Amino acid sequence: MKICVFCSANWDIDPDFFDQAIALGQWAAAQGHTIVFGGHDAGLMHSVSKACHEAGGRCIGVVPRRIEDMGKASPYMDVHIPTEDLTDRKQLMMDQSDAFVVLPGGIGTLDELFTVASSSTLDYHHKPIILFNMKGFWDSLVRMLDDLHSRGVTRKQWRSYIQVASSLQEVEALLAEG
Repeated sequence: MKICVFCSANWDIDPDFFDQAIALGQWAAAQGHTIVFGGHDAGLMHSVSKACHEAGGRCIGVVPRRIEDMGKASPYMDVHIPTEDLTDRKQLMMDQSDAFVVLPGGIGTLDELFTVASSSTLDYHHKPIILFNMKGFWDSLVRMLDDLHSRGVTRKQWRSYIQVASSLQEVEALLAEG
């Protein structure tokens, strides 16, 4: 399975998030899965790709030209797919992936999450989307999505296309269900 990981490219975040990202990368490699990621050499993106790669797994980096121009491309890409911009990157990541796991992240991560979620609501794909809710990181987003649903502005019940997992074991179980 090709598992796309959306996550932070920042270092100054909860150290426990790095431990869990490393565990996800190692688990993916041990299961023979491929990690698809944004190709950046920092933060959780770096941790999950490095862990997967060093454990013998395969990593596909989808990297915007600007990141490469800044010298920030990951050294842990087994397959390197260059893109012009973030829009192309999201589309190529969707095309390359069988499932999406969303780790803690900021505006870019939310953009990626909502792009794949809205694509799912319009039946462009039926791939699993999992919010990896490490230490309750996504709790406020879950509340907001529940509120949007209660106000009638979501197309369907959001939990029918975005699943929430609080541990790697829950992520594994949801991916196994497909």
